[in-house]
Parts: sequence; C-alpha cells; structure tokens
Amino acid sequence: MSTWSLPCTATAQPVRRDGSPHDSTTKRERIATAATAITVLRTVSSAVLAFHAARVGSLPWLLWALAVYWIGDMADGACARHFDHETRFGAVLDIVCDRFNAGAFYLGLAWLQPDLAWPIALYVAEFMTVDTVNSLAFLAWPTRSPNYFYEVDRPVWLLNWSRPAKAANSAIFAVLLILTGNVWLGFLIAGAMWLVKLWTLRRIMAIGMPLPVTQGAA
Repeated sequence: MSTWSLPCTATAQPVRRDGSPHDSTTKRERIATAATAITVLRTVSSAVLAFHAARVGSLPWLLWALAVYWIGDMADGACARHFDHETRFGAVLDIVCDRFNAGAFYLGLAWLQPDLAWPIALYVAEFMTVDTVNSLAFLAWPTRSPNYFYEVDRPVWLLNWSRPAKAANSAIFAVLLILTGNVWLGFLIAGAMWLVKLWTLRRIMAIGMPLPVTQGAA
C-alpha cells in the first residue's frame, strides 16, 4: 500500500478554510451528481449557441453563449458545494469543459471580429496550455479541486483560484475586448495573464510534487 509524502507547504490532513475536515478520498468519487449534470448541460448549450452565432454572424447570440457558460460554471460549483458533491472527477470535468466553452466562444469572436484574432490567439494559447497544466496540478495532492489549492500554496491559490482571481482570469479579457474592441489592450491583458500563469507554473514546480512512498519505508 502507498501513501503520499507531502511537501512542507502542504497540510498532511487537509481542512477547509472554516477548519472542518476536508475529505478527498476516492470513496467520494462518483459521476452521477446534479453538479455533473449542470456541467454537461451548460457545456453543450453554450457550445451550440456559440457555433450558431458563428454560423449566422451574430454577436448577441455569441454573448448568450458566454452568459450560459459563465452562469453554468458558477451554478455547477455552487450545486456541488451545497450538496457536498465536490469530487476530483467533477473538478477535472469542469476544467475540461471550461476549455471547450472558452474555445468555442473565442473562435466565434475571432470569426465575427477578425481584427481581434491575434490577441484572442495569445489568450487562448495561455488558457489551453499553461493554465490547463496549472489547473490540473491539484491532482498531485489529496485535495478535491483547484479551489482548495490554498492547502498546498496560498499565493498560487490567491492569484489563480480565489474568487477575485477566477473572476479576473475568466471575465476581464472577454469583457474589455468586447466593450472596447482595442487590439493593444487585448495584447496587454493576455500578456499579463501569461506572466501570472508562467509564474504559477514555476512556483508549482518549485514546490515539488508529492511522491508516493511505501508504508513502513524509512
């Protein structure tokens, strides 16, 4: 049997911010939850709206796709927390679906407003690669999702998965790009996000992943 040897920055017995136990064992893992159903529904609905918007050349339809994505993303998380259905499977599914919905939206936006294509490409490259790796790094520790990464490293959590950080990471680029249509502002925001995500990746690598050790080993 193997256990996990945690780095000094992680807690051996994960707890929530309110001090209550944080159970992230495999016995909690299940697919059939209301939160998972919401994730699937919002993913399919937002993608259909985004591709329809691109087909008919409609920015309002594309904004509906973005709204469904964001509202659904908040709803599945709230549902999982309310019913205590947070699982590692659900967190991974949410991360993957976020990328699909964001990709569909930004593909539609670049299709409708080609002048914004390059800053969109810069942002999407960061979100689909470095940010995906960072978001999945929680799997190396016994924590349910990136939302609890403060158990491993608080500065990384504050810049990436605290509520203000999540809102900034997902909303600022899209909202300002749509409202202003300013290409250089888009480059500035996307570039700043690259810096934050690369710093995050470097810090996670510096922390070091916990290694499995055999019980009873010296």
